[in-house]
This record gives sequence, structure tokens and C-alpha cells, in this order.
Amino acid sequence: MQLPLFPEAASAIASSVDYLYFYLTAVSVVMTALIFAAVFFFAIKYRRRSEDEIPPPIHGSLKLEIAWSVLPFLVMLTFFWWGAQIFFANASPPPDAMDIYAVGKQWMWKIQYPEGQREINELHVPINRPIKITLASEDVIHSFFIPAFRVKHDVVPGRYDIMWFTATKPGRYHLFCAEYCGTEHSGMVGWVTVMTENDYENWLAGNGTEGTMAQQGERLFGQLGCATCHQLDQQGRGPILRGVYGSRIQLQNGQTVLADDAYIRESILNPNARLVAGYRTDVMPTFQGQITEEQLLQLIVYVKSLAIQGAPPVSEQPAAAAGGAQPPNQPPTTGEKK
Repeated sequence: MQLPLFPEAASAIASSVDYLYFYLTAVSVVMTALIFAAVFFFAIKYRRRSEDEIPPPIHGSLKLEIAWSVLPFLVMLTFFWWGAQIFFANASPPPDAMDIYAVGKQWMWKIQYPEGQREINELHVPINRPIKITLASEDVIHSFFIPAFRVKHDVVPGRYDIMWFTATKPGRYHLFCAEYCGTEHSGMVGWVTVMTENDYENWLAGNGTEGTMAQQGERLFGQLGCATCHQLDQQGRGPILRGVYGSRIQLQNGQTVLADDAYIRESILNPNARLVAGYRTDVMPTFQGQITEEQLLQLIVYVKSLAIQGAPPVSEQPAAAAGGAQPPNQPPTTGEKK
């Protein structure tokens, strides 16, 4: 029976993480051996040989004290340097990464794909393609952990977290929640299946959907009455959404904010938190507690799909006119989502 020291290394960054751990272990072993050797050596060399022996005074050495303080410190800095290199390499996904969305809920992982497929405790990804996972929690803190990929990220309620990886070996690998999340935490497990490109495309084609995530979000957009105020091509009671994703938005307090996933989410759940300049505070209701994290992600993907590809960034809005009137030719913004 095999007893591997580490799980199989099945991602582009796995070997780098393993080498760092090997280095940490080797340095720890060497330092421990040196300390114990010094303890035994000095215990024997300077032992008291008779009851009448009076040990001679020993004066300290400044050079020695500096050496045994500075050298270990420099060795420990190599841990920081190497770990920081891996951290920054794995902190930001590449622009061409494929989007997948995961929601943690007691006690399961709910996965959504842009093409519309959904899974529970199962994740299918193609080999050798960067995968960006947007993580959200429906209730408590979870932690998305794939040991074979050497990636783990906490999933905190009320915000989005991002992790990414590139799987390098076809196979089936464990998926865990690595943060205690309640009585059935140990059962919050799943599988990641890494497939060749052809097999992945066949898997997508063989799993029927109710439309893409953007289409599902568009239907939800209509069901919630968002289109009443947020019209796509002409000014309504709320900001125009076409082309707004990724732009800079001017707020009533004079600040600007990037219209990203987190801002759109906040604007849906708490529309008055950061209101767009030129819009009233009593128009849009809050949808806090009325829609799930999965539905929020669908709405965000829909708004993202309205962005005009290749267009220059939307210019920041002018200050609101007196009396709360909306400025003419209002550029697309997202201060009030529905």
C-alpha cells in the first residue's frame, strides 16, 4: 500500500508549493539538528567534573551573538521571499481565464458555468486552461480546497473571493471545505474532474441547460421588474446598464467607484449604500433576503454581458443638477440596479 507524503501534484503551481514545503522541512531539520548538537556538545564540554570545581568566567562574544541572530534571520527571510513569489503568481488570474462560479452553502458546493450548467459537489474543468472561480457563501465561512491543485481560499459571506488554477493532469481529485462550517462540515466534500478539451466540450454539450447564465440573469432581471427602471438603450428612472460593467462611476458623495462584481452586488442588495450622482434614494427597493447568491451571480453575469466589447471606458458622470433632476445624456451607470 502506497502512503504518499503529498497528494498528487495536478496543477501548474502544485510543484512550486511542494518545493517550498520541502525547503521549509529541510531548513527546520537542519536547524533542529544544529541546536540539539550544540546542546549536547556544550553539556559535555562544560560539565562540572567535581564538586570542588569552580567554573572560570566566560566573556560573551559580540560577533558570535550577531552571527547567530542575523544568519537565522536571513534564512527565515528566504521563506518570506519564496512564499511571496508563489502568492503573487497565484493572486491574479490571467485575462483569458475561464469563469466558473461556486457558492458554498451548509453543506454543499453549488457550481455554475457560464454556459448554464449547474452541479452540486462536482466541478468539471478542461486540462491546461486557466480556470477562474468566483466564490460566494450563502451562510457562513467556508473554504474551497483542492489538495491536488495546492489551492485553498476562504469563502466569506457578504463578498466575492477569487481563486484560480490550471489543471495539468486528467483525473478525478478531491474537493473539500477546509473551514469548520457546522455539524455536517465533514460531509461537505466533492470531486473535481479534469478532462481533455474534447471531452470537456462533449460534457458541456451533453448537459442540457435552461440557457446561459447571462440568459438566466436576463429572465430574472425581467421577473424582478428591473427593466421597468433600467432600460438598455434609453434613459429611465434608473441608470442605463449597457456598457457599464468595468467602468468608473461617479457617486453622489463625489467619489468614484469601479463597476465590478462587488459593486453590482452591493447595489442590488443595498442600493442606497453608494448612490450614483443624479439619482434619488427612494426609487430602488432592496433585494436583500429575496434572491439567492446563485441568482445574484446570474444577474451580475447578465450585466457583464451588456458591456460593449472594445469600447472606451464610460466617462465619469457630471454632478447632479439642483432639485435632484437627472443630468442630460446620462452615461451608463449602476448606482440603482432595479
